[in-house]
Amino acid sequence: QVQLVESGGGLVQAGGSLRLSCAASGMTFRIGVMGWYRQAPGKQRELVARMAGGGSTNYADSVKGRFTISRDFSKNTVYLQMNSLKFDDTAVYYCYAYLSTDYWGQGTQVTVSS
Repeated sequence: QVQLVESGGGLVQAGGSLRLSCAASGMTFRIGVMGWYRQAPGKQRELVARMAGGGSTNYADSVKGRFTISRDFSKNTVYLQMNSLKFDDTAVYYCYAYLSTDYWGQGTQVTVSS
């Protein structure tokens, strides 16, 4: 079992920055992929960025060049640095981890005002 706790969401003006954090606890030594998804009102949940245990990363095209995912393996924490935020980035952001099955955090709201 893995528990994920996110922090760092909030309200920011367009062009601003936010940093999300997600701390994992439980059977963290077996976690492979960790990452971030988001869900805007009326839309499906979508991948934002993810990082495998070996360090390879994937980003949604819409965030490439603006968002950066990183992991501190010693702290079992994954981060999402979000720069040049746009109104369309407004969503609930969910931390994700894979350990034989999918685990999700409770979500943190990011609101970008135009």
